Amino acid sequence: MSRRAAREAALQALYQMEIGKVKEETAIAFVVEENILNEKQEKFVRGIVSGVLQNMDRLNGIIRETAIEWNLERMAVVDRNIIRIALFEICYSDDVPPNVAVNEAIEMGKTFSTAESGKFINGILGKVLSSLQDYRVGVK
Repeated sequence: MSRRAAREAALQALYQMEIGKVKEETAIAFVVEENILNEKQEKFVRGIVSGVLQNMDRLNGIIRETAIEWNLERMAVVDRNIIRIALFEICYSDDVPPNVAVNEAIEMGKTFSTAESGKFINGILGKVLSSLQDYRVGVK
């Protein structure tokens, strides 16, 4: 399974947690079993999910800052979580180049949401990339 597939599994877990009010461990265990993840992939999924959850307030703040005409709560749940995953990787991960995080998010949007989601996600994340130094925390 590629990192893209692991990101998709993380998206599934975050979606279950938000829509179904499933606990973090239950959601992760389900996607690990469902997607037949190995130990390395499971660690990657756990890192994304826990990173998004631990930094949710900041990630949501960035979304609110950059999606000026959109209310966070009215965004599609899938789009919102795709953007959170990408923002987490952009802001906190030094092993994923920011442009890769954006491209992965756009592709996930096209796959799991609407035809227009890729453009929407790109618009928000593009604003973040244009001011990258303002958002990255402890990342080179």
